[in-house]
Amino acid sequence: MSEWFSGDVVVNGIKIHYHRTGGDKPPVVLAHGITDNGLCWMRLAQALEDAYDLIMFDARGHGFSDAPGTGYAPEDHMADIVGLVDALGLERPALIGHSMGAADVALAVATYPDLARCAALEDPPWRNAHDAEEHAAMIDAWRASIIERKSWTRERLIAEVRASNPTWADADLGPWADAHLQVDPAVFGWGDAPSRRVPWQDLARKFACPVLLITGDPDLGAIVSPEVAREAAGLNPRLRVAHIPGAGHSIRREQFEEYVKVVREFLGAF
Repeated sequence: MSEWFSGDVVVNGIKIHYHRTGGDKPPVVLAHGITDNGLCWMRLAQALEDAYDLIMFDARGHGFSDAPGTGYAPEDHMADIVGLVDALGLERPALIGHSMGAADVALAVATYPDLARCAALEDPPWRNAHDAEEHAAMIDAWRASIIERKSWTRERLIAEVRASNPTWADADLGPWADAHLQVDPAVFGWGDAPSRRVPWQDLARKFACPVLLITGDPDLGAIVSPEVAREAAGLNPRLRVAHIPGAGHSIRREQFEEYVKVVREFLGAF
């Protein structure tokens, strides 16, 4: 990790901060989930930096990137990914996203077919059923929880996440706590206009590069159901599914070794 470096680029009128492992290696851009930050990918970057140049960026409103008052729809995050790739001069990088970041990556590769050589989606928010009132209530409760936690100490946050996620490695706890202290509650603005979301099926049909959908177990908290995964695989021959049992929504944190194996095999094929 001694050769890692950080920097800032200005895209779409805002500063985007990133960390990068560097080296003359194929680039991989990592898009984190909501309330995380770029360094929440640290363990994966350490596992892959022998073969790849990992770019871990803070999405707008997260980490050390700018936090505008508005502009948190998937289209805004997608535009930031595209702008980052252009600003850093990356030639068809691989893209990996988790949760919100996976949705943003999916939108990016569906909209810009020549952007990436391949993409991996870790448990994106792909659902076939959606209750608008229930969704709004969930967003409000989540926003309130984040506001409350921002007054906590780092030590208290680490203790909480350790207790609620006993399978996570210690190396994942500090970055998670730091990200929660840094995140701006404005990031939940995406939840105010769910109708703006493009149906995930429409995106999957447009994938022109190889895409790996990584799924966990819904009874452990994963979002993508087996039914949705099967439907996704049937929509596009470029999309394949890797189910990792024993993991919930944070698949790489809960089944790290298997996750690294699956991702390394996928990246190596392209």
